[in-house]
Amino acid sequence: MSAVSGIRRWLDPAACPAERPPLAEMAPDTRALHAAIDEHARRAGVPYLHPSEPTVQLDLLGSGPVIAWQEGKAQLMFLGEGCWSELPHLYARYGTTLTGALLTRLKELEQAGAVLLTDSGMQATALVLDALMAPGGHAVLMRQVYNKTRVYLEWLAQRLGGVVTIVDDGDHEALAAAIRAETRLVFAETYTNPLMRAQDLDAVPRIVAEARRRAPAVKLVIDSTIATPWGVKRPLLDQGVDVVIGSGTKAIGGQDRDLSGYVATRDPMVGNAVMDLIAMRGGILDWRRAAVIAAGLDEAAQAHARRCATASRIAAFLAAHPKVSEVFHPSLPSHSDAAAIAAGYTRPGSIVSFRAAGADEEATRHLADVLATCVIVRYALSFDGLATKVNHHKTVSEYFTPKEQLERNGFDRLIRLAIGREDADDLIAALNWTLHHAAGVSPADVAAWQRARAAELGAR
Repeated sequence: MSAVSGIRRWLDPAACPAERPPLAEMAPDTRALHAAIDEHARRAGVPYLHPSEPTVQLDLLGSGPVIAWQEGKAQLMFLGEGCWSELPHLYARYGTTLTGALLTRLKELEQAGAVLLTDSGMQATALVLDALMAPGGHAVLMRQVYNKTRVYLEWLAQRLGGVVTIVDDGDHEALAAAIRAETRLVFAETYTNPLMRAQDLDAVPRIVAEARRRAPAVKLVIDSTIATPWGVKRPLLDQGVDVVIGSGTKAIGGQDRDLSGYVATRDPMVGNAVMDLIAMRGGILDWRRAAVIAAGLDEAAQAHARRCATASRIAAFLAAHPKVSEVFHPSLPSHSDAAAIAAGYTRPGSIVSFRAAGADEEATRHLADVLATCVIVRYALSFDGLATKVNHHKTVSEYFTPKEQLERNGFDRLIRLAIGREDADDLIAALNWTLHHAAGVSPADVAAWQRARAAELGAR
């Protein structure tokens, strides 16, 4: 036995024992940490670097797995055989062990060759736009897409010296005429928010396909957040759509709890281009949210079906109400895209928008505020959560939009309802009371209720 005991025998730069330094000779904290990490790895069957939970990095044991991973990436990218988003977990910015289950389920739902999971729906949108737009490129955007999508694409095009053409939803002649040689993408939404226009899933892909004779690089991108993969008769990628984008924050998650998004495609060039951007700048979905969303996906599908059915009942009630002038929901026979909806969709979505008869913008805002005093309809943003939400569309989404543009887009004087899991009759009762009595509730009454309600809830 050396006169120098313990780990100190390995600390002399002039000499070192032949055997590796044993864990048993190390400090108690070191021993405890690594014993716990090893025990967790044995239980999990995955070499996580944490004693009780999955981690963003694994113990790879050496360079061999890294070399295999790099060779696999090269094969997928250069041979065009797939997307490297599905490679084994190497580093968390590229994907984690527990994102795989959700990725697999979404691939099945969208019938995709590749799915990329992102930390929000807007991240998915921005990544796709970044990957597809090129210097001097051109994009065609449907008028009623989400305003942040429009703003981002216009900003991106300006930086790249490109141009964005906006086309009215449903104007197929204008869409065909807008596509030109340098067009890189056409961007649309299955159902638009808040007017719930529906893209014709036969006509739009056909127009883009025919345009490729003069615009060979053009891709059709559809944001299907509102319709969801459950709400179309055939997967969009089967119908000529090149890229599908979804916000998992909405129906896919279904509980207003977990931000997420995804990109689905069968084009490996697009998939790998998006994955490269994620690898460089981040934006991947973390494992905690992925695991929760994957575990709740079947329940989310059922809840979405229920919300759609409730929304249909509420839309029918409002459409027949004497104090309502217009209602926007795909379930209504009067919908401007009724033929396209019947041909291509199975669910009408959970958003119902309406205008109160004779109400100007300020009266519309007040009506939404009064409806929130019924408690079971919460004044909040987003949709497809547990609770029904109401908001005045201009206030929450178009606050800085000039009046003329607001009216041009058809977004003026709108109340948006995002239907939750409540019983339809309860929601109808709250709506009916509001429509009949909102005029008798003053703004001061609303403000007093808000203060009292905040105090009751202990809200700051």
